[in-house]
Amino acid sequence: MSGIFEESALNGMTLRNRIIRSATWEGMCDSSGASTPQLEKCYQDLAEGEVGLIITGYAFVRGDGRQYPRKMGLDKDALEGPMRRLTDRVHKAGGRICVQLVHAGGQTTSAMAGRQPLAPSAVKAEQFDEMPAPMSLDDIQNVVLAFGHAAGRAKAWGFDSVQLHAAHGYLINQFLSPHTNLRSDDYGGPVANRARFLMETYRGVREAVGSSYPVLVKLNGSDFLEGGLSPDDAVTVAGMLDREGIDAIEVSGGTPASGDRTPVRRKIKRRDQEGYNLGLVPDIREKVRCPVMVVGGFRSYDLLEEVLEKGEVDYVSLARPFIREPNLVRRWRQGNTTRARCISCNKCFKPGFKGEGIYCVVEREEREKSG
Repeated sequence: MSGIFEESALNGMTLRNRIIRSATWEGMCDSSGASTPQLEKCYQDLAEGEVGLIITGYAFVRGDGRQYPRKMGLDKDALEGPMRRLTDRVHKAGGRICVQLVHAGGQTTSAMAGRQPLAPSAVKAEQFDEMPAPMSLDDIQNVVLAFGHAAGRAKAWGFDSVQLHAAHGYLINQFLSPHTNLRSDDYGGPVANRARFLMETYRGVREAVGSSYPVLVKLNGSDFLEGGLSPDDAVTVAGMLDREGIDAIEVSGGTPASGDRTPVRRKIKRRDQEGYNLGLVPDIREKVRCPVMVVGGFRSYDLLEEVLEKGEVDYVSLARPFIREPNLVRRWRQGNTTRARCISCNKCFKPGFKGEGIYCVVEREEREKSG
């Protein structure tokens, strides 16, 4: 049993509460993937708002793994200065920061990736028109190495931990999913083979950062997609990671192809619509010894309190509510436990595509009307 504001530790990383800021793209980096003062301010606000752990927007480990403009990168040593300024600013505000590492795989374009997108197999990704190139064995090993190099940079530059993005239809998830992995070699077929890329990536990252540095994973408990990663296979993968020494598993679900069961569902207006990935947790939790986090539409303080006190999970993750209220955790701790003000409209991402960085459009409109 855990309380929301109980201090805890993940492999030596002390966290002041059980609330995680789950990763989301901010669109606040420069064209090289470097942090900017705008992004520093975003994360400083979250740290001052007392978020237990800030997980950054997904950072590409190679240029051909970039998905959207102004996305964070950890693909080259030249990014050291801006990234050190970012981590220093978070630490001075009392926060902990984890960088999420990703390769977009087939979920990108040649314009963003600088080449034909790579994927396990020639299967088009939802929302992207280009047919990706099936990865060769050399491609696979080079991307594994890139994850390790990126993790090493993260540790050296002051990030408190790293998280592997193995969810939401990106490259690692594409290997895990029978829908996108049609390979007939050692990386395709049974779940143990489809998990090979993830396991090799984890081992490369662990070798780069050592045993006493926290390595987390964001894992789909289900793709919610016909022919995609099933809950049973997700449980198997979670067990494999746990045996290898993963420090925490954040359970999510869905891909852009999952219809109304995508990772960022809309119109979450009632408590019974919240926590939409909670049903994926029990079987995973039964299989693993490591701490388990869950993300998916949490808005109500009493629901967070309930799932933590019952021991359903060890940590609860939120993303969109912190776009509107970076001070949400502090507000709750100070006694105002009313529901998060986020209405799950997803309008916050639109300014990001205009080069402004994400922000709560509804909040700004209300402020302008009242001002």
